[in-house]
This record gives sequence, structure tokens and C-alpha cells, in this order.
Amino acid sequence: MPVLYRHFLLVLFKRFFMITREQLSVPEFYKKYINAVSENDPLQALKKNERRFEKFLEKIPKNKRDFAYAEGKWTLRELFQHVIDTERVFAFRSLWFARKDVAPLPGFDEKSWAADSRANKRKWKDLVNEFTCVRRSTIYLFESLNKEQLMTTGISNNNLLSVAAVGYIIAGHLEHHINIIKSRYLSSGKKASAKLETVS
Repeated sequence: MPVLYRHFLLVLFKRFFMITREQLSVPEFYKKYINAVSENDPLQALKKNERRFEKFLEKIPKNKRDFAYAEGKWTLRELFQHVIDTERVFAFRSLWFARKDVAPLPGFDEKSWAADSRANKRKWKDLVNEFTCVRRSTIYLFESLNKEQLMTTGISNNNLLSVAAVGYIIAGHLEHHINIIKSRYLSSGKKASAKLETVS
């Protein structure tokens, strides 16, 4: 295939199918999550970091599952449940916006949710399986959306967000917590004291 023709097809694809990061409707607060992923497509970001996270989970020692890096901080089970809960909420927001429902959605109190999650009573294997099911459901949702739906915006927690931006945020939120786990739960260095950042 001639180079010029390949270039033409790439331009055509970007124009009609791809959504660049510059086209996203997203408040400043969420950009750190979007910047945490390198993919230029929210669906690819979701697929790739699912595989990355599942491999990462295999390396977590059993004796760390109930570990909290400081008093009053979440255990690793609670953090894992938070990741799952957050993805459920943001996937629902994606569906809500994509279906063009104009009613604004509320935020959620992640600390209150974690306190009532009973995550520390759950089997680790069940958390792993739940994450896989939730992420697969999210991927199926994003695979079903066209560019118009991905560009659709809605209001949640008083923030204007596009569907595509929410896909990036889901993937980036997971990347953020992978880094938290590495630095604060698995690190053999000094005990971290940084504040755990979450989304709502």
C-alpha cells in the first residue's frame, strides 16, 4: 500500500472515528487520571490496563491483602473494592450520558462507601473475579458506542464530562491506584504519609 494512501486512511480514521484528548470534555481535576494512560483511545486504554492489572494482582503477596500503610487508611482489600465500586459508578455515568439522559447525576462519598463495603470480610478471589466481570462489562459498553455517543456530555457531581473522558478516567483511576499500591502497600522503604486521593 503506497505511503500517501496509508496516510490518507489514517487521517480519515482520525477524523471520523478517533477522539483526541483535546476533544474531551473534562474538568481539570480529572486530567491527572487521563494523563495516567498512554493510549489514544479509551477502549484500548480499558483493555490494556485490565490485562496489566490482572498480571499485577498475581504478584501481590497474601500477607499484604489486609495491610494498611497507616492508621485510618484503607486495607488493600478496601482499596480494591473502591476501585471496583468506582468503575461501576463511572460506567453507569457513561451509559447515562450516552443514552442522552439530561438529568444530572450525583457524586458519591467513597469513604462512606468503603466503610460499608465489608471488603475486609470478602475473599480475595471473589474481588478479583468481580473486577474482571465489571471491567468486561465496561469494555462491552464502550465497544457498543459510536463516535457521536462518545462525544456526548453530561453532568455528574457538578462536572461536565464526555463519555470518552469517562472511559479514560476509569482506566486512569486504576493506574493511579496501581501506583498507590506499589508505593504505599508493597514498598519496603519508609512508610508513606501522602494522602490517598480518590474520585467521586
